[in-house]
Amino acid sequence: MSTYYTYHHADGIGELLLVGDGQSISLLGFPKGKMRRRHEPGWIEDPAPFKEATRQLDAYFAGELQDFDLPLAPEGTPFQQKVWKALQEIPYGATWNYRELAERVDSVARAVGHANARNPIPVIIPCHRVIGADGSLTGFGGGLDTKQHLLNIELRKAA
Repeated sequence: MSTYYTYHHADGIGELLLVGDGQSISLLGFPKGKMRRRHEPGWIEDPAPFKEATRQLDAYFAGELQDFDLPLAPEGTPFQQKVWKALQEIPYGATWNYRELAERVDSVARAVGHANARNPIPVIIPCHRVIGADGSLTGFGGGLDTKQHLLNIELRKAA
């Protein structure tokens, strides 16, 4: 199966890398931070499979979309999949701390933190909505400034 990719500009963040099989998205990479990603040799550059994803991302960044409706194919362990599914239950404009997320998946905060950090499709699977128990921003693959930017978009529209 072929792997397709495109880069898409997100205001306030930069060039996001979108990767998928032509049907589903498997990766969203940031231009900086731990989730900084670039395309790999052998991948096919083609924006066509990502037309709907880029439309929805543009609407999200404009504050006009709260819930993504895209076919996703994140690769991970069954536990990671469970955590990523729970992330999608965090309401737009809200945050949960790691303990709250852990309670949702019947686990411990440290384990969900590790799974959260390995989320291959941030923004669309909203791992940025998870914060520290004291309300502080904690690690984020795109950098804390990117996490704050995403939360600000949601807080402006949710208010």
